[in-house]
Amino acid sequence: MKLILFGPPGAGKGTQAKMLIDKFNIVQISTGDMLRDEVQSETELGKSAKFIMDRGDLVSDDIIFAMIKKRIQMSDCNNGFILDGFPRTLNQAIGLEGLLEDLKIEIEKVIEIEVDENLLLERINKRALEDKNTRNDDNSLILKNRINVYKKDTVPVIEYYKSLRRLNTINGTQSIEKVFQDIVKIL
Repeated sequence: MKLILFGPPGAGKGTQAKMLIDKFNIVQISTGDMLRDEVQSETELGKSAKFIMDRGDLVSDDIIFAMIKKRIQMSDCNNGFILDGFPRTLNQAIGLEGLLEDLKIEIEKVIEIEVDENLLLERINKRALEDKNTRNDDNSLILKNRINVYKKDTVPVIEYYKSLRRLNTINGTQSIEKVFQDIVKIL
């Protein structure tokens, strides 16, 4: 099972991905997590990406595609994977189609978790207050920038998948369990 999971920052993609991983024995491929790991490890890629990520902007497609290509060819992806937070731009979506075609891999479902912007701000602020391991990008100013970047860059990707009749939209304002049930029904 190979999926793409969309949703604005704070929509619950990570939570839903973990539940899907457990249920279907697949892996999560999160470009954000991969980049944060690079930053934490202080690799050259991480140092380059840190400045961009700290502003809430997107890292270059070349870096992202290289990471994705390497990752989806690893043996733990044989049973399936979830692309979480990728593709983020129309060019990435088109490039991903070409990359997957070259690798003879087909995405089976594209799922969008849709959540109102005000609720997203509430969720992120709550997460920042409750979580001892708060992410650097969990604050209102950076979140607002990330939401604006998401609207500008990722909404056209959602329209692209909608035009291909591959997009499935879930109401992300429901309980975590109900969102999960709706995703499982689609799968």
